Amino acid sequence: MVPIFSSRLIRWQKQHGRHDLPWQNTRDPYRIWLSEIMLQQTQVATVIPYYQAFLRRFPSIKKLAAAPLDEVLALWSGLGYYARGRNLHQAAQVIVAEHGGKFLRDIAAIMALPGIGRSTAAAIGVFAFGERCAILDGNVKRVFARYFGISGYPGAKEVEAQLWQQAEQLLPKKAADGNIETYTQALMDLGATLCTRSKPQCDRCPLHKDCVAYQQNRVAELPTPKPKKTLPQKEIALLMLLNHGEILLEKRVTSGIWGGLWSFPEMLVNGNAAAFCMRRYGVKTAVMQELAPLDHSFTHFKLRIYPRCLRVVSGEFLPQEQAARLVWLNLDDALAAAIPAPARKLIRSINI
Repeated sequence: MVPIFSSRLIRWQKQHGRHDLPWQNTRDPYRIWLSEIMLQQTQVATVIPYYQAFLRRFPSIKKLAAAPLDEVLALWSGLGYYARGRNLHQAAQVIVAEHGGKFLRDIAAIMALPGIGRSTAAAIGVFAFGERCAILDGNVKRVFARYFGISGYPGAKEVEAQLWQQAEQLLPKKAADGNIETYTQALMDLGATLCTRSKPQCDRCPLHKDCVAYQQNRVAELPTPKPKKTLPQKEIALLMLLNHGEILLEKRVTSGIWGGLWSFPEMLVNGNAAAFCMRRYGVKTAVMQELAPLDHSFTHFKLRIYPRCLRVVSGEFLPQEQAARLVWLNLDDALAAAIPAPARKLIRSINI
């Protein structure tokens, strides 16, 4: 027997849910995995063009595993949360090296791959293999918190445990009849289209008659927001070195912000840019222009960037010991490289 909650969702999904997204109507675990990773903390409309471009370039796990990380991150550039791209590439290499390029079916084994957690592994299991697994992404947490009237920040361990318990209990009893895929997609669609964070459309929701938050007029307060925390402010200076129509990019270390991407040389805000460029890059003379600060937010801090545009007059560039991590590119090629969003914005503001 299918619980009332699940049966209502399944009926609603068949009539009103989304059925034509690029990653739907397939059992290909690679395509499903790619979509689930891209959709983490990113909206569908943003993901679609990235997903399509990624598949054109890397149509299989083997193609992805064989590609240089720079190419992968270049296609990821602008999508944000770059660790997802690095983990995707690493996981593909693991699948090829240890499993002959065939995606794993065992949920525990899927979870052991880089960048794949419990909910993502479950979604892959459901859509690729028809497994009876519960998901609990951000949208689903919101649906359950409202429907059951569960207070407390969903990211807190004890609250999340309650939500997982509900997710497991509400699963359709059988996976073989195809209901598990429809039900899982219904949860995703309900949270994304009706039970939204702001301005939810409760009157159109198939669950509103039994929803605790709706019945008790608590929709606006659930789920409980994350406890407010003042984000620390950090500052850096980025050096935009221009020479004969080309700009200098430096490969960042894999750890920290923008790990593994190409970006502008970075220095302390109160440092001497001329001396820094002479010491690090062999620039003897340059005409410097300070540009307007640029603000960029990360999950755990806010960053204020002070761009300094230096037009090189003379110098001996790319010391041998740094050549592998430095490259001069024209602006079009720089925009096509694996660069973070602020660097892309700054390049587009340059007048050669």
